[in-house]
Amino acid sequence: MTPTEQSTPLLEFDEVAPDEDCICGGCRAGRRARQRAAPVHEGGHAAARSVRRRAAVLMAAVGTALGGGAAGATGAAAAPAPTPGGSSASQPPTTPQGGVSGLYGESPGARAFAGPRAAAEPLTRARIIERAQSWVTQKVPYSMSRYWSDGYRQDCSGFVSMAWGLGSSQTTWTLPDFADRITKADLQPGDILVYNNPADPQAGSHVTVFGGWTNAARTRYLAYEQTSPGTTKRDTPYAYWNNSASYVPYRAKALSGATSNDGAASTAFPGAGAFGPGANNAYVTKLGQMLTERGGGRFYTEGPGPRWGEADRRATEAFQLAQGWRGAEADGIPGKDTWDYLVSHKGRDIAAATPLPPPPVTPGPGGGTGATAFPGTGTFAPGANNAYVTALGEQLVRKGFGRSYAQGPGPRWTESDRRAVQAFQQAQGWRGAEADGYPGPDTWRRLFG
Repeated sequence: MTPTEQSTPLLEFDEVAPDEDCICGGCRAGRRARQRAAPVHEGGHAAARSVRRRAAVLMAAVGTALGGGAAGATGAAAAPAPTPGGSSASQPPTTPQGGVSGLYGESPGARAFAGPRAAAEPLTRARIIERAQSWVTQKVPYSMSRYWSDGYRQDCSGFVSMAWGLGSSQTTWTLPDFADRITKADLQPGDILVYNNPADPQAGSHVTVFGGWTNAARTRYLAYEQTSPGTTKRDTPYAYWNNSASYVPYRAKALSGATSNDGAASTAFPGAGAFGPGANNAYVTKLGQMLTERGGGRFYTEGPGPRWGEADRRATEAFQLAQGWRGAEADGIPGKDTWDYLVSHKGRDIAAATPLPPPPVTPGPGGGTGATAFPGTGTFAPGANNAYVTALGEQLVRKGFGRSYAQGPGPRWTESDRRAVQAFQQAQGWRGAEADGYPGPDTWRRLFG
């Protein structure tokens, strides 16, 4: 070791094994390989040595940052000030708070205050949410000392550093150096909410990634956060469950000067193929966030997220119906017009309840009546109660597919309606998703055409 290294407080801890701290190329490569591997739990004496080792490194880093190196060398200095960090207030830490560190825990150097890790890749809101969701999907366990396989520390500030693509793991106190302060009214998906507690900077501070408003009143939002026991996203009261008045919103500087903060994934219509059953991409997340901002939050019990679900379809359909569109124009799948209205904040918001018009009728077989215009798939779903359901059931009975009805048909959608529709769809030779019991435009046309 060099004379400089021998003078650091690290060597005061004789529990540190040489193979963990040696600066030779072989040891450094071995440590990097272990850090890239999936995290494992420490136990027994190894955990104790790890805690002391991290404490030593932390004190050395803080002493240098505060200009306390000389005092440390004399051994007469007072204890260094606590290092600010990014732990969740819901998890009291058992080890010192993680400080600024390079990827995989390497000593912070020139890269510690680098900008986005992948300079060639624009930092977009969709990309931030996609990266945040990746930890949610992997259920990354919370830790103030461990580093995930992508190199970032597994606490809340390391999580945000990862989502923003920074070249290091920052702390709740240093993340604002990479951001511009904004107001609540400015918040958009990918921004963050930071709480720093001067009275307890190690354990009392926290940060979340803002995922979009979940109600029209903007009193609740989708928070992506790293907290015990692991990464989560949940509907959260603004600004947080506790210390709400002390959270401050920030926006990454890499986004602040952009003409379009959302990037191509947020402004250009990606094509209808980006949406629908089986879709899983950042465009679905963005769609859900825009729908939530326009009053569609009531359709989501969780999310929005990248995987297409029934909530996305129902919220899309409600927005289309709010514009006065009907039939194939309100099928719950966003087209170019729907996307343009959402991105450009045009048209009407989703009402608390979008009423359906009475079904248009024409003479049917045997003197009966039948609805002619397909009202949209959201008309037929659990909880639906309207005249279209009655018209559908009556037509199914006329066609010979009424055996599932013990009584009715009636205006309230039931399992009997679904089974009758499914029997009709299977009679057309359809299988799988094409015979799920929920009428689409083709089912409706064959019934009433």
